[in-house]
Amino acid sequence: MTDGSDDPSGASLSYTNILEREMGNALEELGRPSRGLFLSGLAAGLNLSFGALFMAMVLTFSPAFPSEFVKQAVLAAVSAIAFLFVVLGQTELFTAHTTLAVLPVLDGRTGLRQLGRLWGVVYAGNLLGCALFAGLVAVLGPGMGIATPDAFASLSSALLDHTWWVILLSGVVAGWLMGLTTWLVAASRDTVGRILVILIVTATIGFGPFHHAILGTTEVLGAMFLGVGVTPVEFGRFLLLTTAGNVLGGSVFVAGLNYGHIELVGEDADIDIEKS
Repeated sequence: MTDGSDDPSGASLSYTNILEREMGNALEELGRPSRGLFLSGLAAGLNLSFGALFMAMVLTFSPAFPSEFVKQAVLAAVSAIAFLFVVLGQTELFTAHTTLAVLPVLDGRTGLRQLGRLWGVVYAGNLLGCALFAGLVAVLGPGMGIATPDAFASLSSALLDHTWWVILLSGVVAGWLMGLTTWLVAASRDTVGRILVILIVTATIGFGPFHHAILGTTEVLGAMFLGVGVTPVEFGRFLLLTTAGNVLGGSVFVAGLNYGHIELVGEDADIDIEKS
């Protein structure tokens, strides 16, 4: 997942500048070989899973907080660090491509088949990375005393103890926020600005906590592997609803609306980017 290069000109980026940057990034990713996408997706799943480990460590080392607000603020802050690993590391995250890779489809520069290939390969890589990391945590966490089963039980229950429509809509919000992260990173003029955007917006996901399919997979699988009562059926329900919500949030509320308002205001996007 690329974030564009710094603009040395000092001029502010217009809507069309941002769209051009995002479109170019998307076309570049769509043209990558599946093997490279999968390995990058695997790395993203592994790296983002540090967010689940960091949250479990906080709950293990400090099980009591002055208030629920303080608890959620601390968990949000440490989970955002893992998003920083992924976005600045430019590895492929499915919830970023629910926005990024949709743009060339809306513009007619590529088709649904190419989009489906990218989504499928990256999603599979992300999930495998999460599963591997969750297995590592299940062995290493209790052994080192840094992530107890109770900590993962708390994380998973915050995601699973809801009705289906709450999980779906929470997933929409998480996908929306992740899409905004992708869009705002493209609009940021320097690395410091990107870091602040990533930390602030993704911390909001953790503060909810809103349902993020990839980070949440490590939390739920970690609880399941540690034997704290999560069943495969519960995990499947979580993954299906959360993924659907993330796709809707990123595709409709970020990609669709941002692309649409740029086209409708009559600006000439003039994006001369060749298909890969």
